Amino acid sequence: MASIKGTFDTISGLVGTITDLALRLIVALLVVDVLFPASSEISENIGRLVGQFGDNGLAGLIAILLFLLLYKNR
Repeated sequence: MASIKGTFDTISGLVGTITDLALRLIVALLVVDVLFPASSEISENIGRLVGQFGDNGLAGLIAILLFLLLYKNR
């Protein structure tokens, strides 16, 4: 059983590292998009994503709150 727990810990650490890297990359791309408009479309894509959450009303609000809750607890 110890090897299974070790495997899950390793996978969890790897997923956490990849997630942190992805979030840092998104922030870097947002900064580049602000400094050099039209260089990437990440701000437009994030705007569309937030708009889709808003179009879904209460379900979208609950999804955003769950995402923020999960992000805060990691």
